[in-house]
Amino acid sequence: MAEFADPHLISFPKLGDPSIGYISVTEQQKLLPFEVQRIFWTYYTPESIVRGRHAHHVTEQVLVAAAGRIIVTTELADGCIELFRLEDPNVGLYVPPHAWHTMQYSHSAVQLVLASVPYQEADYIREYDEFKRVWQAR
Repeated sequence: MAEFADPHLISFPKLGDPSIGYISVTEQQKLLPFEVQRIFWTYYTPESIVRGRHAHHVTEQVLVAAAGRIIVTTELADGCIELFRLEDPNVGLYVPPHAWHTMQYSHSAVQLVLASVPYQEADYIREYDEFKRVWQAR
């Protein structure tokens, strides 16, 4: 079984200054603990909607609030719950497969997700009790 780090923030370089703007960058295997196999983004999510509500068997992700604010709650199978406020586009949140996670967005939020594997529905654990069963057993 692979060992994964717990959820944690990753600071990307913030290059530039207020007069010209900023760029943040990472290269493969620098700052990211995995090779990126899929990139997707979410946007125009109503503030009343909570997305996520799942964990994964193998997918690792880094979530970035490219715009707006995203509140991410992670829970590990041992009951450890953490709340992360993403609102700086040079900060990402590492979410390992063993973390149940939910996201709530400001209306203007754009979430960029860097994922370790291509989409596979079978990788998703969408039932909370199943998440506890799978990850407590390891």
